[in-house]
Amino acid sequence: MTRAATPARPFGAVLTAMVTPMTPDGAVDLAAAVALAKQLVAQGNDGLVLNGTTGEASTTHAPEKAELVAAVVEAVGDDAWVVAGAGSNDTAHAVRMAEQAAEAGAHGLLVVSPYYSRPSQAGVAAHVTAIADATDLPVMLYDVPGRTGVRFAPQTVEDLAAHDRVVAMKDASGDHFAAAKSIERTGLAWYSGDDGALLTLLAHGGAGIVSVTGHVAAAQLAAVVRAWDAGDHTEALRVFRTVVPAIDALNGAGFQAVASKAACEVLGLIPTRSTRLPLVPATDDEVDEIRDGLRAAGLLDVAFR
Repeated sequence: MTRAATPARPFGAVLTAMVTPMTPDGAVDLAAAVALAKQLVAQGNDGLVLNGTTGEASTTHAPEKAELVAAVVEAVGDDAWVVAGAGSNDTAHAVRMAEQAAEAGAHGLLVVSPYYSRPSQAGVAAHVTAIADATDLPVMLYDVPGRTGVRFAPQTVEDLAAHDRVVAMKDASGDHFAAAKSIERTGLAWYSGDDGALLTLLAHGGAGIVSVTGHVAAAQLAAVVRAWDAGDHTEALRVFRTVVPAIDALNGAGFQAVASKAACEVLGLIPTRSTRLPLVPATDDEVDEIRDGLRAAGLLDVAFR
């Protein structure tokens, strides 16, 4: 494949929010990250989001983030979009993250609303604008109020959409009716940030997905989008239903980084399921449950090469 974009899909249709592989002692495993990135692209991902929540961005450090972006861009950057997280509740820090990602070769930025401090909407807008102004990279907003405590209000999204570099939204708000209205008002490319909401947002004019389940089922998610685009909604639903057990396995407990690493270990995509505190790796019993979900989705029969 080759990296391609349209105004409706500036980062392609299917991206995975990639885990950051780690060694048993907690060091970032760049070799494993490169191998995983290559496999994810080969399985049908148009892009990868690095240094996000699933990538344990809250516990990796600036040099590690930059090294990860540089290594993945070198490995798959000609074939897939590499979008780097620039999320912080400290605007100056987020700006530095954006600049470092750009220097490392990232193709775009993922910018979450400032968490914990719960700023006003004027503060949210100023925060995003400062980050967008810091580089020439296109920006995907990320609305995930369950983690941040503050969401992007519709008017704030509309205002930010006027910025030349704000081109997309990753929506994990759960508010699909608001999304339908914002898609029409803003013209932003709208990506589901919730695996279970892919079909719902496609029906409202969405562009695709930034997925957790894409670690193990990118080909199926891409098939869902292709069928939808072709007007074969019955086929899109049929394929989507096949991956529901995997969606539950990787998202059901709410610890996506933990479950995704376990699933990747089960499939031989990464050497270990190691994490950094405060996340702890999946237990053997939890891995068994994840394995059951993969098996129910038919994914343990897939040959990953």
